[in-house]
Amino acid sequence: MIERHITFNVYPDRTDAFEHFIASAYLPAMAKSAGFVKCELLREADSTTRYQLVLRFEDADSAAVWRTSEVHQALQPALKALHVDMAIQGYQVIS
Repeated sequence: MIERHITFNVYPDRTDAFEHFIASAYLPAMAKSAGFVKCELLREADSTTRYQLVLRFEDADSAAVWRTSEVHQALQPALKALHVDMAIQGYQVIS
């Protein structure tokens, strides 16, 4: 199993839109992807604009299929309009 943590620095005036987009568009689309396990959106306790999106897939191939899917690519322009920058870190789930 693998997990990806994506850190987003969201525009201050777009935090509500970002949260809504993840909940109403991004998560439902990803949940239909083969190998999807779960997704959580976290907001940092000390920042109103910094978020972690935690994604879990059965394996790296499943995650790669999602990342390269037409659905994921179609969501990218709307997502990019909501954040200043992002960073991705991947993990292998041990236990």
